[in-house]
Amino acid sequence: MKKHFAKKTLTIAIIGALSSVSITTLAQTDTNEGDIETIEIKGFRGSLLQAKDLKRNALGTQDSIVAEDIADFPDLNLADALQRIPGVAITREGGEGRQISLRGLGPDFTQVQLNGMEALGTSSSAMDSRGSISRSRAFDFNIFASELFNRVDVNKSFSADMDEGGIGGTVNLVTAKPFDYDGFKGAISGQIGQNTLADGTSPRVAVLISNTWGNFGALASIAYSKRNTNEQGFNTYRWRLKNADGSDISALSQENQDAVNSGDLRFSRGSRYSSFENEQTRIGATVALQYRPSSNFKIGFDGLYGVLDNDRNEFHLQSRGSSSTALGCTGPTYSSIQAEANAPICSSLVDIQYNAGNEVIYSHFENAAIHSESRQQNADTTLTQMVLNSEWSITDSFTLKALVGHANSDFDTGSTKVYLESFGDQTIDYTKNQFYGINTYGYDVTDVDEYRYHEIDLEEDQISNSFDLAKLDTIYMLDNAGTISAGISLKNFKNEAWENKTDNILRTEWEQGDISDIIDPNVTYTYTGHNEQQWLVVDVPSVLNAYGIDSNLPQASYSNQVEEETLGAYLQYEFSADFSNGFLRGNIGARYYNTNISSVGLVNNELTEVTQEYSGVLPTLNLAWEATNNLVIRASIGKNVTRPSLAALNATGTVQNDPNSTNGLSISAGNPGLQPFESTNFETAIEYYFDEVGYVSAAYFTKSIDNFIVTNTTSLAYGNTGYSLSFLGDVDGNGNPQTSDTIYTVIQPINTDKSNISGYEMAFQRDLDFLPEPLNNMGLIINYTYADGEALYRNVGNTGVDEFKSFPGLSEHSGNFTIYFEQENWGTRISAAYRSDYISDVSSNSDEDERGYHATTYVDFSAFYNISEQLKVTIEGTNLTDVKEEQYSDSADRLYNVTENGRTFYLGATYTF
Repeated sequence: MKKHFAKKTLTIAIIGALSSVSITTLAQTDTNEGDIETIEIKGFRGSLLQAKDLKRNALGTQDSIVAEDIADFPDLNLADALQRIPGVAITREGGEGRQISLRGLGPDFTQVQLNGMEALGTSSSAMDSRGSISRSRAFDFNIFASELFNRVDVNKSFSADMDEGGIGGTVNLVTAKPFDYDGFKGAISGQIGQNTLADGTSPRVAVLISNTWGNFGALASIAYSKRNTNEQGFNTYRWRLKNADGSDISALSQENQDAVNSGDLRFSRGSRYSSFENEQTRIGATVALQYRPSSNFKIGFDGLYGVLDNDRNEFHLQSRGSSSTALGCTGPTYSSIQAEANAPICSSLVDIQYNAGNEVIYSHFENAAIHSESRQQNADTTLTQMVLNSEWSITDSFTLKALVGHANSDFDTGSTKVYLESFGDQTIDYTKNQFYGINTYGYDVTDVDEYRYHEIDLEEDQISNSFDLAKLDTIYMLDNAGTISAGISLKNFKNEAWENKTDNILRTEWEQGDISDIIDPNVTYTYTGHNEQQWLVVDVPSVLNAYGIDSNLPQASYSNQVEEETLGAYLQYEFSADFSNGFLRGNIGARYYNTNISSVGLVNNELTEVTQEYSGVLPTLNLAWEATNNLVIRASIGKNVTRPSLAALNATGTVQNDPNSTNGLSISAGNPGLQPFESTNFETAIEYYFDEVGYVSAAYFTKSIDNFIVTNTTSLAYGNTGYSLSFLGDVDGNGNPQTSDTIYTVIQPINTDKSNISGYEMAFQRDLDFLPEPLNNMGLIINYTYADGEALYRNVGNTGVDEFKSFPGLSEHSGNFTIYFEQENWGTRISAAYRSDYISDVSSNSDEDERGYHATTYVDFSAFYNISEQLKVTIEGTNLTDVKEEQYSDSADRLYNVTENGRTFYLGATYTF
């Protein structure tokens, strides 16, 4: 068995920089140069072979994606590529992957590193239903082009030498290095794409240049892409219990009038056709320098720059009556519509159908308020990172590693909305399709004379994230007894967010007639980009120019800030030994962390800082037993943490110190005093590796999570809230002076119950080389993940009842299937990714108890042909089945939002030299 292990460790040495296995461990075993095999790795199959070796030789559970050349990633987007890994599921934006969930835990629970250093990149969604802008710890993978990276590692196990922070796992994105290649390397790739729902073409270009000169190497790469997308569909603002609210319902039967007046019927809000157009520009660049003056010392520098610019235009035709239904009375004083000056304009409900759940699935209104919304938005993200790393083998047994780095990401978005209002007949029909309403209108919704101006809304948001990291690791090899490693790190993380908005600009002036609300036809046009409906919209810049409105708002006078300083230290012992006719590798260790938090926000119009400190010790154990030449059995147990979301740590809030107010003595705010989620993780896996490409594996995992965070209402002594005593009032409800012991009702996120998540993964990857030619060039990749976990949520649906529901982002079932065919000069593959339905949020709003997504299956295709050794042409297609993204509202499964983004096809070529 010792001979077997020597062969495998030398194979690891061949792939050198690609392996995360400790070189000090490899040196413990005698080797024979005659055992070294030279393997020429090319194409998709070659990438699978490298990924298999990385997985096999890792101590914990790890999956990797490896790209041999620029533009060789198996998907156009990093998140899309990651979804092929067992246990990974993704969310999408504009047809491409944005964030990932890992083993049932949402994006906040996955730590993302760039070249070994934690990073946080923030973008946004155009849709409120998808969270729009949020202060979370989730990394947005759509910021970067996949061409910038040549490896992604997904570490599902945790060891003491890793940074804490990812209960779900840690994803490390690795850019190319000059010594990854043998001497000079150059590559250029180009693609041109087309989406079936969007206008224009989508180009992609990437260039890489690398060279080595003896002990020095330099590499630079740049990637550029532009995408045009059009996500379109039908959506609501959720569904609400309503009565007539002023609408005339006399045309209905008495039974239906009684049902409406009871307030027990739910009406869809908004009920709108929507189109979200986006021109997305993505630019990325990397620089890597490596210097190896001797076999004992090396130093490297990695620089990374990424820009994601979204220029969005949205168009909606929507109900805008009471609570955004078609019910009620609304509108300015249009004398041409109203019989009486200054009287409200009320709709009439003349026909209605509702189902057994009291959901109104068909309604016919007269004189309903209908708005056309035109929105222009920019959403721009810039991320920069610089990392300097070095390794010095002072003696044959003692090595020092050092890393210092800085990363910064800035997100900036500006939005302008222009609303036009009209009144007319409308039907809203869900009888034909529960998840795609059909609206019909009793007037020409493209006629400018049917509309008047209603309002203009402006908003600007900014979010800035910065990381500074310094770490030192020491590795000492014990003679024939393993390796001891220890390290210390200091990390500073700062998040800052600004928000400034001005709504209802000119609304009063238009309604009162101070300024004419008649619309100039020259600033309007008929929107034809939606497959189901055309309607009148405006050119937003033209409207702003006509009224002399500057959409650039000044930066807010204050920002919400969260700053964390974390000291980390670890001690770990790594060993390997013969065991029961096999070979056992493992590590055991512990990691200490101490975090100081400062949160600054506005409380009662006064800037307030709240601080807190927490610390802990995280023990870990990882074992990998190579029972035979092909069989590996793994087991891992340990603790890890995930820090609370940045929004939850926000100090901004309101202290109500008047005991006679509606809520009495109360505080509504974030909670800078939150403790991190803390999880005890266990997993075990069995993996059988085929002699060439492929393996079959099964794994079981469980996570017991303490300090789960929910929004709660509780009573606390004021002194325990962390807020300044200066916010106290004079007396409490009993007339006693308010002090730090005065009891306040506090509404904020808190740490509460213990939760559990568990599941299993199964994977199969195999060349079908046992089949007759040419079928022996085929291969299969199949994986399936089951995950189950619940948490106790407070006041679900504003019922006052606490209820167990699934973790946000947890799909009980997920899986992937890929079949490929590859010969020396050409190859093709088709892939399918399935994700079952999942909850995205549990609500205390009476409109719903939860919201989430229906199941999806995405099918993609790619093929290549090598014209020569240097020139390759490719064709790729994504979302071949034109899947709709369906978001539901409430466990009753009501329509929230449904969109489709069309199929996308790319034709490209890559030239290497």
